[in-house]
Amino acid sequence: MPEPPPDADAELMLRVKHGGPDASDAFGRLVERWKQPIMTFVFRTLPDPDEAEDIAQGVFVQLWRTAGRYQPSAKFSTFLFTIARNLCLNELRRRRRHPADSLDEPSSEDETHPERQVADRSTPGADSDAEKTELFAKVEEALADLPEKQRTALILCREGELSYEEISDVLGTSLQATKSII
Repeated sequence: MPEPPPDADAELMLRVKHGGPDASDAFGRLVERWKQPIMTFVFRTLPDPDEAEDIAQGVFVQLWRTAGRYQPSAKFSTFLFTIARNLCLNELRRRRRHPADSLDEPSSEDETHPERQVADRSTPGADSDAEKTELFAKVEEALADLPEKQRTALILCREGELSYEEISDVLGTSLQATKSII
């Protein structure tokens, strides 16, 4: 069976792989196109903006380093999100081995002054904004409590807009298992 023609991103990645004068331009176009989806995916996996930015940059560094091994056997997005997932998993493993105190946790001073935690309801729309913020926080908390594969599958499906087939490639599971996970 003949190999399917590569998508536009795969064509850019092949230009990066083969080097030459337009390789850096092709890579720049890939970074520009994919930086926000990757940043969103990483942030949803590791909800720390600074850490997410570092990991997202690491994804593109890894993409550049592995360009020579790239094969367009699947969509480029599958290849890229697999790199992103692996770097996120590495960071999660590192955190488990070397836990650190969170700067986001309430301090004992915050607990003794609960009025600091009350939302400002004096402005119009504050109730609605506070409710949206609270709902978003609850969704993020629920997402964080999911097992890694399920969390990754949902993020890729909703934020990365990948097909079930692409998600199954990223997760290394069957299509049926991916559908069940989602």
